[in-house]
Amino acid sequence: MELDYRAIGKRIKIERIKADLTQERLSEKSGVSPAHMSNIETGSTRVSLTTMVAIANALGVTMDDLMCDNLTHARVQFEQDIADTLADCDEYEIRMIADMAQALKDTLRKDAYLRSQL
Repeated sequence: MELDYRAIGKRIKIERIKADLTQERLSEKSGVSPAHMSNIETGSTRVSLTTMVAIANALGVTMDDLMCDNLTHARVQFEQDIADTLADCDEYEIRMIADMAQALKDTLRKDAYLRSQL
């Protein structure tokens, strides 16, 4: 299995921005060079487990938060992503998103082949 390092980098960048940290400050906190941190965030380099743990600790998040795009069982992280997406929506947007989510769920459930592949 090949890990999606771009997805990992994107999650790190999102968490870094949410924590109001620059790449340089996160680099300092996690013991990674700024150039390496930049490469990690763009997904252009592989990141070691030791470095991932250091970054997760520096950001105050779990490894699951950073790795969920590579995990089969990451429901909690994706539920949080959905909650974050909806947090600033008005009532009309919430209603529209709920309708689209229901339609998407119905379509996915009708496709037995797709479900059997998960």
